[in-house]
Amino acid sequence: MYDAIIVGARVAGAPVALLLARKGYRVLLVDRATFPSDTLSTHYIHQPGVAALQRWGVLEAATAGSPAITNFTMDFGPLVLNGWGPACDGVLEGYAPRRSVLDTALVEAARAAGAEVREGFSIQELTFADGRVTGIRGRERGGTTVTEQGRIVIGADGLHSAVAKAVHAPAYQERPVQACYYYSYFSDFGLGTAIYPREGNVAVHFPTNDGLSVLAVGWKPAEFARVRQDIDRSFYAALERISPALSEAVQGASRAERWTGTADVPNFFRKPFGPGWALVGDAGYHKDPVTGYGITDAFRDAETLAAALDAGLSGREDLEQALAGYEQTRNAFAMPMYEFILQLAAQEAPPPEMQMLLGSLVGRPEEITRFCGLLDGTVSIPEYFAPDNLQRVIAGALTPAAD
Repeated sequence: MYDAIIVGARVAGAPVALLLARKGYRVLLVDRATFPSDTLSTHYIHQPGVAALQRWGVLEAATAGSPAITNFTMDFGPLVLNGWGPACDGVLEGYAPRRSVLDTALVEAARAAGAEVREGFSIQELTFADGRVTGIRGRERGGTTVTEQGRIVIGADGLHSAVAKAVHAPAYQERPVQACYYYSYFSDFGLGTAIYPREGNVAVHFPTNDGLSVLAVGWKPAEFARVRQDIDRSFYAALERISPALSEAVQGASRAERWTGTADVPNFFRKPFGPGWALVGDAGYHKDPVTGYGITDAFRDAETLAAALDAGLSGREDLEQALAGYEQTRNAFAMPMYEFILQLAAQEAPPPEMQMLLGSLVGRPEEITRFCGLLDGTVSIPEYFAPDNLQRVIAGALTPAAD
């Protein structure tokens, strides 16, 4: 009997396994993939996520070969802002490692902490007794079907979570798909990290491992069928529309890998717990990837869930109440960020009040730092957009500088 069985061993499941195993719980971590391996990903880890890797003692391994990122450009067309968000727990850098590096480091850290890890393991079904999840049934590649029992089964198996489907986890705060995306890896690309929101498109680029950079373009969802018919032509034409300077920079670069794309980017929260089960990462909360906040969210929620499970499994708290607190904590942070992300992903011109705010930031490094912190999760979105603060920011741009 395991204390926890975790389905999915990437950026949500492996940290939960690591944290529970370090507290002495008997943990089984399974994944249908084997590691190292890649996966569809935003790559990016914001300062709070990097701070988590540092707390867990895996920062060096998880970001090996990936350069630190300490500057960010927001190119809105008529105006361009350059800056960086505040530090989090003393961590100022962001990173965008390949998932083959990041996920492997997390899995190995979980294994070293004492979690039992089974790679190449496919889940066939969950087991139930009296309406409660009691374990899993599945098999390793080439192996026989086995049944494993656990006090709780955790779905960390992504957007199309088999655990969430099996327990009929209800969704809420659902929003329409905002965009579709294609990205690839480029060598000899001279620009750093930037986002280019435009009407009808968005582009993002940042450095990753092996001297490569990730370049991604987003279109309206209805464009996906057209774009996939000729990805090269659509991608480079979009870059030319978005920014001639960016288009010129890409012409001097070389695409090093295949195109990766998707239109499967729904926006929702799921109830993340029930009798004998819990959800974490994209299995419990999924949103448009435009800000690259998914990995950072997964790390935060992994810590919150692990703390709730420790409280419940140890008997210090009622397990259901502890997991209800996990959902409340997740939503208190994620919901304001969720709405902010969807506004950026909409590929529409900023409303007049946002244009006024953005214009008021030009030439004011301290205010640009705070605005960047909205994207990093180091500045509170509700507090920043409070009327008194917006009035202060905009009024400051209208006040003549002292001689």
